[in-house]
Amino acid sequence: MTTLLVRNATVLVTLDGARREIAGGGLFARDGMIVEVGPSEALPATADTVMDLAGHVVLPGLVNCHHHLDQTLTRNLPAAQNVNLFRWLKAHYRLWAARTPEASRTATLVGLAELALSGCTTAFDHAYVFRNGCKVDDQIGAAREIGMRFMVSRGSMSLGQSKGGLPPDDCVEREEDILADSERVIARYHDAAPGSLLQIALAPCSPFSVTPGLMRDSAALARAKGVRLHTHLAETIDEERYTLERFGKRPVAYMEDLGWLGDDVWFAHAVHVNDHEIGCFAGAGVGVCHCPSSNMRLASGIAPVKAYRRAGVKVGLGVDGSASNDGNNLLTEARQAMLLARLQISLRPPEGPDTTLSTSDPSRDAEWMSAREALELATLGGAAVLGRADIGSLEPGKCADFFALRLDDVAFAGGLSDPVAAALFCTPGPAAFTVVHGRPVVAEGRIVTIDLPAVIAEHNTHAARLAALAE
Repeated sequence: MTTLLVRNATVLVTLDGARREIAGGGLFARDGMIVEVGPSEALPATADTVMDLAGHVVLPGLVNCHHHLDQTLTRNLPAAQNVNLFRWLKAHYRLWAARTPEASRTATLVGLAELALSGCTTAFDHAYVFRNGCKVDDQIGAAREIGMRFMVSRGSMSLGQSKGGLPPDDCVEREEDILADSERVIARYHDAAPGSLLQIALAPCSPFSVTPGLMRDSAALARAKGVRLHTHLAETIDEERYTLERFGKRPVAYMEDLGWLGDDVWFAHAVHVNDHEIGCFAGAGVGVCHCPSSNMRLASGIAPVKAYRRAGVKVGLGVDGSASNDGNNLLTEARQAMLLARLQISLRPPEGPDTTLSTSDPSRDAEWMSAREALELATLGGAAVLGRADIGSLEPGKCADFFALRLDDVAFAGGLSDPVAAALFCTPGPAAFTVVHGRPVVAEGRIVTIDLPAVIAEHNTHAARLAALAE
């Protein structure tokens, strides 16, 4: 057995039931699992690995609930810089279908490296374009190389343009092939045990790229095999128009008809929902992944995160596609979630007869999202959305997943009266350390598990080939 001792943190944020923030805190872990958390003087004196984190704030590892790591290959594409979701997708579909397994590996490594540098320790990837020899195995191999805790979907698209879908016919797959490969991937890779470093989900892409039959068959297979279900939903008004015209229902009602409202399901975005639909999510135990930067980038709208939380809906955060965000920084995403929720206050009239009240009125204080609430979205919220009881906080029995920020970083200058909130209000640089299951992935601000410069160079070669196809 291997042991890890973290000690002398200026502040260690547990996010345990008591929400303890321990001055001079630390933790002791054995074989990647936390055994003790508390003041440093109360912990064992020695371990196989000792990390003295004086001058750092230590936080639970961030959990990314929705991503498309392959899109790192097509960031900042000129044809997709100033368009909404449907036009953005049309600019990208064939490029993603043209990638190779080697390109997919480097995209996954680059995206996960950026995430790790932002304090992320668990990432879910919604992979759904499998052409040109690419398989979900490509992403799994890359995640193992870098050492991240990984959840990945065997996603799918089966509804091409000729049958009323959005993607080109040459970018979709046959449904029998999708289901067969889904069974293969689950049998080979899914690990449901506590502390698992790899889990599989099934994730048909969206209402406008997958048939109702495949949605139902995927749900049946997932439930038979004990894996979770995921898809995009209610992201844009265009999607709402599509489901109303094609199925005579709003997106949430369409999902309900398909048997997709359950506590094993989480939806990406869920921006355009009403109060009744929020109640449906809460009652069924559905989770939501909020992707603030992508929603702003594509002018999709603002998800009602505070309303979700008041109703008891599980909410986590996602970076979303690296080409609809153009970055892979989950700590920044938590900050964006906080700021966007605050902007939403000014866009929504107050309750009651007096509509002249402004954001300065104390009666509206509960509408403000705090830094600690945003941090919870990125940790405990994400863990709940992914169905993980073993991550999201620093307490005995949980995985030793955490990150540390240097408090002498220039971004914290003048902000140390509350270093925990400063991690969200200020804009700190890369994590000094990011540890996954007791093993450093980032140390002294650098990725230490792979040769990142070499990966970036190879990745840029693959990206240049795809960019040339777009011209």
